[in-house]
Amino acid sequence: MKVDKIWTKDFFVIWIIHFIITVIFYLLLVTIGQYAIIHYEVSISVAGLVSGIFVIGSLVGRLIAGRLLTLMSSKKVMIIGLVFLCVTTALYFIQVALFSLMIIRFWQGFAMGITGTAAGTLVFETLPSHRKGEGIGYFSLGGIIGTAIGPFLGIFLTQLSTDFNLIFKVNVLLALICLGSCLLLGKSRSNRPIVSASKRFRLSNYVELNVIPMACIALLIGFSFSGVMSFLTLYTESINLVVAGSYFFLVYALAVILTRPYIGKLFDRAGASIVIYPSLVIFAFGMFLFSTAQSSFIFLLSAACIGVGFGNFNSVSQAFVIMQTPHARIGVATSTYLILCDLGMGAGPFLLGFLEPLIGYRGIFSNMVVVILICVVLYYLLYSRQGNFGKKKMRA
Repeated sequence: MKVDKIWTKDFFVIWIIHFIITVIFYLLLVTIGQYAIIHYEVSISVAGLVSGIFVIGSLVGRLIAGRLLTLMSSKKVMIIGLVFLCVTTALYFIQVALFSLMIIRFWQGFAMGITGTAAGTLVFETLPSHRKGEGIGYFSLGGIIGTAIGPFLGIFLTQLSTDFNLIFKVNVLLALICLGSCLLLGKSRSNRPIVSASKRFRLSNYVELNVIPMACIALLIGFSFSGVMSFLTLYTESINLVVAGSYFFLVYALAVILTRPYIGKLFDRAGASIVIYPSLVIFAFGMFLFSTAQSSFIFLLSAACIGVGFGNFNSVSQAFVIMQTPHARIGVATSTYLILCDLGMGAGPFLLGFLEPLIGYRGIFSNMVVVILICVVLYYLLYSRQGNFGKKKMRA
């Protein structure tokens, strides 16, 4: 019997887990730098390193997850990641030296990389074959909503109490909820073959080469967005739009929520290109508005455009590369794609931070418009020019 439902019990549980781990990530992202400055009296650049090393850990975790997903079921890999996430999240209560804090951040990112990659693979396996794009769109909404709620919750908790232990307690609770939610998942119905482990190192065990062209575009797009994510507070202070800045991610999330269901259906019916081209152009326009904003209206309009552009590109491009991947390689493909996304998001703040003294925040963001437009050209050269418009059936 053909199953058309997207919102099954398993899909909803995985959606909740994805949403919560995104909240954990962003809650800490906006507060851990302040924690490092207050408790360790470090510079802003070092505080940025404490924050950003989490992404490096996530990158390594995704690499390992891709291999694990060829050896065992997605559910087992996700449980392993969540157990490790609970342990590393609890370690924040221990008063340690700065270097030890960075080690904890790395391993927590590692755990989240494993969990997120497994969740993305598992949810893809639960979706009906003819509604993959729409389903991935709904799934990634959990991350988008988490992107809005995480920073808001982090700022709220710092205002509620100057004791950062409250933030750490909330994170442990959220991690435990994720682990407990796994008990609600049914047995995996995936027919993805599990291969036996080989002692011989092979690059193909960790990387899906067919994914790399689109993943490199996603890397550049993530790099472009990383400055918005990391420098938003400092930027809004410099242009006297602090109040508007506090609503940025809320408007961003609403824009994605309102458009994502239609974008997913359009992708399933007409292919990737009809979504990717407009998404990139709208993202570039939103970044232009962001870099030149003088008023709250223009600033929040940029948030909406960036949400429609960046937010929808991410879900569509991920669904596109997975649907071109043999079923047995879905885990590795998901890992490869997300590794390069994380690399762009993680390296961006560090590299762009060197440019701020030279060209200022507005200069940084205006140059990102050029990077996004370059991605339009790259997509055309790699896919559209070859007649590959993304409307491909999933490979067996």
